[in-house]
Amino acid sequence: MGKVVFWQGNRAIAMGAIAAGIRFFAGYPITPSSEIAEILSAELPKVGGTFIQMEDELGSMAAAVGASTAGLKSMTATSGPGFSLKQENLGFAIIAEVPVVVVDVQRGGPSTGTPTKPMQGDFMQARWGTHGGFPLIVISPSTVRECYDFTIEAANLAERFRSPVVILSDEVVGHMRERMELPDESEIKIVNRKKPMVPPEEYLPYLADPEDDIPPMAAYGEGYCFHMTGLTHNEWGFPTNDPEKIEAMNLRLLRKFEKGKDILTRYSTLEVEDAEILVVAFGCVARSAMRAVKEARKQGYKVGLFRPIIVWPFPDESLRNIASKVKAVIVPEMNVGLMVREVERAVAGKCPVYSIKRLDSDILTPSQIVEKVKEVA
Repeated sequence: MGKVVFWQGNRAIAMGAIAAGIRFFAGYPITPSSEIAEILSAELPKVGGTFIQMEDELGSMAAAVGASTAGLKSMTATSGPGFSLKQENLGFAIIAEVPVVVVDVQRGGPSTGTPTKPMQGDFMQARWGTHGGFPLIVISPSTVRECYDFTIEAANLAERFRSPVVILSDEVVGHMRERMELPDESEIKIVNRKKPMVPPEEYLPYLADPEDDIPPMAAYGEGYCFHMTGLTHNEWGFPTNDPEKIEAMNLRLLRKFEKGKDILTRYSTLEVEDAEILVVAFGCVARSAMRAVKEARKQGYKVGLFRPIIVWPFPDESLRNIASKVKAVIVPEMNVGLMVREVERAVAGKCPVYSIKRLDSDILTPSQIVEKVKEVA
């Protein structure tokens, strides 16, 4: 047996970052994510890493992107209003293809909202917060162990796809404590970004390998001279107004995720084999949904659970296949009804989709879900 710990979700994220090889963190304190920064300020220097508290969330995101371009695996963490401020430089990381992990421990909104209470209102912002509509990867934990494991996975996906990866946590998951067994270091898979295989004079920073449409990435200071910009650029990294070059870059940014579709389709299920009603939930609400499925089964209702783990790209086809075999889908979430729109799109009219919304900043309970099951059964 490995080492057994009793950790908070935010601590698991911090320690997962270190296990993943992240050696740079820039952040600014904000509830309910502050423990991540606090813990890393003490733990990163012990492994030769760097922690820096920036003046705000804009600077934090910029510093994390900068550290990554210099060759370090990097991370930042925030919540609510801070996540809004990170969007500009998150967009830069998308177009410049810079690997970086961004943790968003969700809280109530809008604006300052309810700093110490859970909500799930950043589901759409995590995907669509930057202008342009281009994809990025978003992964959502529901347990403390997943906070640890998914942080490692987020770092690996960032390196693999040369992309920002968002960990979409929430106040419940971030602050609850659970017993967990740490994996042995030998069990942890680490992915590093592709490095150039050509000499510096032949290096084109955005010349992608055809098999995955992802360019090898040199770091500043390794002898490679290259240009990086937030403008639409050519293979040299220099700005371009050539329509063909612009379209080629934009289509490649889409293709690299499409080619990695198998890697990026992640979900879990419970009791779906004979289900007549399917509950779709993520984050802390998935915990309530799991209990609701068990309670509803005891009462004679055939209910199953579908939980998106990588919520963006959304697992459309997998959900559609399961939903085509049930009579109804229920989507409980702690927001104004955000994921339900994606569920409706994925289900494509194969069965009715019902929404449960809770907006009072208390967690959506199993009994609320069971009542909805009885209503639609």
